[in-house]
Amino acid sequence: MYLSDDWLVPRLNGIPFFHKPPLLYWLQAEVFHLAGVHVWTARLVTAVHALIMLTGVYLGVRRILGEITARKVSLVLGTSVGFLVGGQYINHDFLVATWITVAIGLFAIAMKDDDQPDVFWARLGFFACGLGVLSKGLIGIVLPGMVMLIWVILSGKARQLLHFPWLSGLLIWGLTALPWMVQVQAQYSGFFDYFIIGHHFSRFNGDHFNNQQDWWFYPAVIGIFMFPWVLFIAWNVVKQILSGKALRGGIAALRRNPWTSLPWIWLGTILFFFSLPNSKLIGYILPVIPPVAILAVQNWDTLMGHKKSANAWFWGVCGFSLALATGANFLARYNSMQDHSQDVAQTLTCLSHPEDKVYVFGEYPFDLAFLAQRSQALIVIDYWDDARKNSGDNWRRVFFEGANFDHAAGQVLQSPEVLKQSSPDVRWLVTRPQFSHANMNESWQVAFKGHAWWLWRSGPALPLTTPPVGQRCQLLSNNKP
Repeated sequence: MYLSDDWLVPRLNGIPFFHKPPLLYWLQAEVFHLAGVHVWTARLVTAVHALIMLTGVYLGVRRILGEITARKVSLVLGTSVGFLVGGQYINHDFLVATWITVAIGLFAIAMKDDDQPDVFWARLGFFACGLGVLSKGLIGIVLPGMVMLIWVILSGKARQLLHFPWLSGLLIWGLTALPWMVQVQAQYSGFFDYFIIGHHFSRFNGDHFNNQQDWWFYPAVIGIFMFPWVLFIAWNVVKQILSGKALRGGIAALRRNPWTSLPWIWLGTILFFFSLPNSKLIGYILPVIPPVAILAVQNWDTLMGHKKSANAWFWGVCGFSLALATGANFLARYNSMQDHSQDVAQTLTCLSHPEDKVYVFGEYPFDLAFLAQRSQALIVIDYWDDARKNSGDNWRRVFFEGANFDHAAGQVLQSPEVLKQSSPDVRWLVTRPQFSHANMNESWQVAFKGHAWWLWRSGPALPLTTPPVGQRCQLLSNNKP
C-alpha cells in the first residue's frame, strides 16, 4: 500500500492478499509515510496497540475495581511474557486482542449499574468491535459478543439488554467494519466466499490448515505467557476446590459479585472457542492475557494480601516476570534470525540496479523485499502446477490463491524453466544454500553466501575496475542485524 498508494487491496509481492482485513496495513503504510520505512516504524503499530491495551485495562479496572487493583493489574500485564513479546510482533493478533479487550471493557462499564446501560460507552464498544473486525475478521465482534452475553445472563443483568442501543450500535459497527469488505467484493466477485467462508468458517471447522495441536496447547501457552502469575491462580483455585468453597453459592455468588466472574467467563469463553479447531497458532490466545492478569491480582490478594511482606513479594514477582519476558525476547530474536535474509538483502542492495530482476526459488524470504527496499515484485520460481494440486496451508497457496484474483499480478509466479533461459540482462536469484545448480544454466554464479540464503548472479561480467564483492559490500554485510 505504501508503494502503490492502493489503499483498498492488501498485496503480498504485488499479489492480492485477502487472508486478513487491512487495518494493520493501513496504519503501517501511514507510519511509513510519516516516519520512513524502517524495522522500528514497522513495529510501531503493534507497539502502540500494546500501549492502548495496557491503558485501556488500567482505566477500565480503575473504574470498576479501584485504583490500587488497576495499578496491580497493569503491572502484572505490562511485565508479562505474552504482553512484552507479543506486543512487538508485526501481525494481526495483538491488534484484534487489543480491540476485543477494549470492547469488553467498554461494554462492562456500560452495564456497571443495575438499571439501564450507559449508551455512550456501549456505542464506543460497538466501534471497538468494528476496529476488531478490521484487525482480523469476524472474531472482532463474535468474541466480545459471546463473552458479554454469557456474563450478562449469568450475572442477572439480562434485562439491560432490552435497553441496549442495538440499532445505533450496530450501525456504528457496520459503518466501521463493512465498507472495505463491500468495496472489495464489488471489485473481486469471489472475495466474500474466500474471506468469510474460506478463512473464517473453513479454518474453524477444517482439518487441513497448519499447526494441528491437541486441546492442551492453549492452556500451556497461557502458562508461558503469564508465568509465574498463573501459579497463584491455580493455587487458589485448588485451595477453593479442596475446601468446598468453589462448589457453594453457585449462581447466587456469581450475581453477588459479577466483577469476579467476568474475567473467568472472558478467559473460559475465548479459551474454549479457540481450542475447538485443530489448527492452533500461539497468537490466537492473546485476547485472554488481560483477564488472566485481573485474575492473578484477585487471587494474589486472596492468598498474599494479608501478609506484611505482600508488597515486596509483589514487586519481586513482577521483576521475575519482567526478567523472563526479557529472556524470551532474546530467544525470539535468536529464533527469528535463523532464517533472516538481511545479509543477502544488503548485498543485493549495493550490487544491483533497482530495475534488475530478482528471482527466488525453493522458498520465499518474506523479509527480503522489505530489507532490500525493492519496489519491484520478486519473481517467485516454483513448480506451480504441482503446487496447486499438492500444497497445504503454506506460502505457495497464499500466492496462487491470490493470483486467482489478479492474473496480471500472478505473472510473477513462474516455472524453473526461466532460469535455464539465456538473457543479456543482469539477473539475481536468492535460494537456500542447498539449492541445486542443475535447475539453471551455466551463466548463474554465486555472488554471495549469506547466513541462511545464497545470492546468485547471471548476466554480463562485472567491469574489471569494479572492486570485489567483499570490498564493495564490506560495510553493509558486516553491519549485523
